[in-house]
Amino acid sequence: MHIRLFVFAWMLFFSFRINAQLPAYPKGYFRNPLAIPMSLVSNFGELRPNHWHMGLDIRTNHRVNQPVYAAADGYIAKIRVEPFGFGQAIFINHPNGLTTVYGHLNKFFPALQRYVIGQQYQQASWPVEVNFSPGQFPVKKGQFIAYSGNTGGSQGPHLHFEIRDTKTTRCLNPLLFGFPVADQVPPILARLAVYDRRLSVYEQSPKLFSLLKTGSVYHIKGQQVIKTDLDKLSFAIQAFDRLSGSTNPIGIYAAKLFIDEKPVLGFAIDSIDYNESRDINAQIDYKYHANGGVYLQHLSQLPGDHSRVYEHISGDGVLTLSDAAVHAIRIEVKDAYLNTSTLAFNIQFDPALAASRPGDRPQQQFYPGYVNVWEQPDFELYLPENALYDTIQPVYYRWEEQTPGAVSALHQFSDAAIPVHGSFSVRIKPVLPTIPAAWKEKLLIKNTGKKTSSVQKAVWQNGWLTASFSSFGSYQAFVDTIPPVINSLGSGDTVNLGNRTAIVFTPKDDFGIAGFRAELDGEWLMFTNDKGRSWIYRMDERCSYGVHRLKVRVTDLAGNETVKTWWFKRLTSSAPVKKHISKKTVTRKKN
Repeated sequence: MHIRLFVFAWMLFFSFRINAQLPAYPKGYFRNPLAIPMSLVSNFGELRPNHWHMGLDIRTNHRVNQPVYAAADGYIAKIRVEPFGFGQAIFINHPNGLTTVYGHLNKFFPALQRYVIGQQYQQASWPVEVNFSPGQFPVKKGQFIAYSGNTGGSQGPHLHFEIRDTKTTRCLNPLLFGFPVADQVPPILARLAVYDRRLSVYEQSPKLFSLLKTGSVYHIKGQQVIKTDLDKLSFAIQAFDRLSGSTNPIGIYAAKLFIDEKPVLGFAIDSIDYNESRDINAQIDYKYHANGGVYLQHLSQLPGDHSRVYEHISGDGVLTLSDAAVHAIRIEVKDAYLNTSTLAFNIQFDPALAASRPGDRPQQQFYPGYVNVWEQPDFELYLPENALYDTIQPVYYRWEEQTPGAVSALHQFSDAAIPVHGSFSVRIKPVLPTIPAAWKEKLLIKNTGKKTSSVQKAVWQNGWLTASFSSFGSYQAFVDTIPPVINSLGSGDTVNLGNRTAIVFTPKDDFGIAGFRAELDGEWLMFTNDKGRSWIYRMDERCSYGVHRLKVRVTDLAGNETVKTWWFKRLTSSAPVKKHISKKTVTRKKN
């Protein structure tokens, strides 16, 4: 397809996506990137923690090393190797202005694998991102490019496949390109949620209604009319889709809200940029899900949500019921094949119910769209103007926690179940009257939520410690002078590795590992770190049979490091054994 025709189709896509007319994407241009029938685990737009799923997860029959093929003519523009995310990935640019991405790979094709390893040794780094010119690795449609795997953020063998606009890098829904994936099943609607929009969505629990399908339409189970005390409200839905012949739930494509047959607002999960993927936390009821509930997708746009998934047709989805009349509500939910499910019900405002409702309680509030600052004698928090999706009431507690290594009180601000967009600054003043000079480069701030925690190196500024975080919860400053611990390679002055095919180190530290470096006979040696836990070297030609010196250096977030050196032997049965050479261990605390 000519690039200008593609751009025109792209414009049509945004014009009609909520009205469920699909763009003229090139059907048949891309092939199935595997040689086995295309079966999906996950689709584009599926709901995930802190992001929408940006492509298709294609089954590989629970196995790694399925051959992966180029989906169309083009050239390999980039590869990426990282411990999380895509793991090992290939990016192919195509003549039609699109890019395909192949993630969680186990290994690249031989020529590319050799080139990448050369780059890793040249940069002395296992994680790399390498860009290529069009003439370096051109590919034809159907050309073998890699083996599938389970690397990076993958939780089981599969191929992650994306289609992106090359210029903007926005991810497009691959199911709109005519892949051989059958779907004649309309989405399933499970629950309706109703919110009091006089309040923030974070100051309440939604009222939930179970749904029942009668004929071709869903209704509120056991009710013909919802009588409500709310004169200002909004809705959310729990909905999911299934493909033909599959029981696996996947994400929906679009939904639209009507009141008295008038379209009000809709959303479509059709094209997403990675820079805006965190906006999913405004599109769902984040707090409800974080506290153990299902995913509920809002049919209104929160005041601090700046994503492009919503289209305001005649409003923002917040309904004002100014009379006691019965109003007809209809919600249409579609998948990418335009299979449609409809929920229809009536709602009525009851002034008698509203009369018994408690009045508003004036409290200090933080508002979306504004800079919000919390200041205490030894704790400060700075939220930039785009940090909040809806209003929150700041809640703060302080405890004198006697935690080992702590140099500050424990400060609790708000609730980790309330999402924050981007990062914000936290400042803590230590409780100690003076901080020894040797400690000032070893200070950390730890943020703890209900299920997760994160640690950041603190910056010392005029008696305060500063770090950036992306979640509410508790915050406490620590000094870390304890170096990380490295497991031993083995016993003896010269460790006998025998027929071992790999060397594995799993360093441990109270606050986290920041760096790992290994040298074999004075030269950098590549250890992989897939999924971020263990560093693994698999024996290759760089470690010949004989006696070698291995030096490992591990650094933690505070800059403490542990260095260990071993001599080891890797011998054939006929090789002579040399004399043992003493092992040396050095532990350093950087000042």
